[in-house]
Amino acid sequence: MDAAPSPPVTLVIFGATGDLTRRLLVPAIINLTQSGLTGDDLRILGIGIEPGDDAMLVGRLDDFLKTLDDGGAHAASDGWKRLRQRISYTSGDFTKDEIYLDIKARLANSNAAFYLAVPPQFFGTIVEKLSEHGLMSESETCFRRIAIEKPFGTDLASAKALNARILAKVAESQVYRLDHFLGKETVQNILTTRFANMMIEALWNNNYIDHVQITAAETVDVGSRGKFYDATGALRDMVPNHLFQLLAMIAMEAPNGFGAEAIRSEKSKALSALRIYTPEEAAEHGVRGAYAGGQLNGNEITAFRESKDVSPDSHTETFVAVKLYVDTWRWAGVPFYLRTGKAMTARDTEIVVTFRQVPFAQFRETDIKRSLPPNRLVIQVQPDEGLSVELSIKSPGLSVDTVPVSLDFRYADKFDIGKMTGYESLLYDLFIGDQTLFQRADGIEAGWAAVQPFLDMWGASSEQPETYLPGSMGPDGADQLIRKDGRQWHALGVILHNQKTSKE
Repeated sequence: MDAAPSPPVTLVIFGATGDLTRRLLVPAIINLTQSGLTGDDLRILGIGIEPGDDAMLVGRLDDFLKTLDDGGAHAASDGWKRLRQRISYTSGDFTKDEIYLDIKARLANSNAAFYLAVPPQFFGTIVEKLSEHGLMSESETCFRRIAIEKPFGTDLASAKALNARILAKVAESQVYRLDHFLGKETVQNILTTRFANMMIEALWNNNYIDHVQITAAETVDVGSRGKFYDATGALRDMVPNHLFQLLAMIAMEAPNGFGAEAIRSEKSKALSALRIYTPEEAAEHGVRGAYAGGQLNGNEITAFRESKDVSPDSHTETFVAVKLYVDTWRWAGVPFYLRTGKAMTARDTEIVVTFRQVPFAQFRETDIKRSLPPNRLVIQVQPDEGLSVELSIKSPGLSVDTVPVSLDFRYADKFDIGKMTGYESLLYDLFIGDQTLFQRADGIEAGWAAVQPFLDMWGASSEQPETYLPGSMGPDGADQLIRKDGRQWHALGVILHNQKTSKE
């Protein structure tokens, strides 16, 4: 069944002149407009500190859309021609009352969704100001919602404090904590893959699964974001949000229904079941690294500690790998290996579910010359979203010998998703009031609780992260972390390579 158009709403974007707005939010809204999921009753009110008027914001968006690598499709689309007529702008200081009085006058009693595309230090202040000026008051005919980008806190204490500050002013039902990974089709499809296929869900437990790997690798370095990254690091930037959301969808139990609260409750339960390590256990189950200088894809990469705005004696990591356990009956004894890093060999976000090896007794009298590799389910999140199932089959010939093969599915081969940013479903759900893809306070805090031992342990350490070369799969310590368990990391970019080869 086709989705119904969203109700009339004004999207108020704090930080409207920033990169997030022009690069992701506006193209996503254009796509929604083109598909009829939003109508001409959607309006955008941009808020920024920079002086300007409606024409200034629209002109900047016009110029940026023409630079997109889409052949000018967004800039020339009917959706943009219609949308640009409904964009307005007002400037002011987010911490002062004047801007909120202006917003209130513009909104009157209409539906509104406030999008905080601003640095995290403004989250609490903006929510408090919105509440103080009555902008979060709802009625039977008027809704008010807040969308908050990550990072949501920098550790467990700050996440709890921010949640408390926000929920003192607004209801949890009004708060939409975004993780843009959850807008990707493949991520959303994890629940369908699991719960709509008995052949998969029947094996989804520690009787059949050996371990799970979750990877988010990037080929880019920190670039001009040295100041931000030196204060944040790979662990804070990626693990308690992006990677834990993927982990939660893999580890959660079947919800009683597919309503938002049922799904969010099961995800929060899974994250709450993550084992909390002692400092000694954290040291044994975590590895961090920082990339050195070198060549990557023909470009010269400056070492992280030599990058602009990074301290030369920085102890910040650009790579992290951790081994975690979800202490439930379903997952007892199954390790979850997570890794993420910059300046690596491939851009690759994937989940690899490795099943236990089969018994070999029935093959004793055959001429098999190699060990049977375990079956794997590979969920490719980006790039080239898709699924791959790795099996063993008999190779042609008179002898009984096995070869591994993969059954691949790529979204792009079946569906037209090339122009999607991943924010379409998140914005649409924000407009219609569906919180399924958004994080709840208890889930946020459970994620920070699991990484806090690593933050404490590395924060107290005088040792610098282990160095790794650009274009590699990370530091040697990451290989040792998984190799000591008799396992190895899934090679980065393998699924992408196989998919491209199969099309040639």
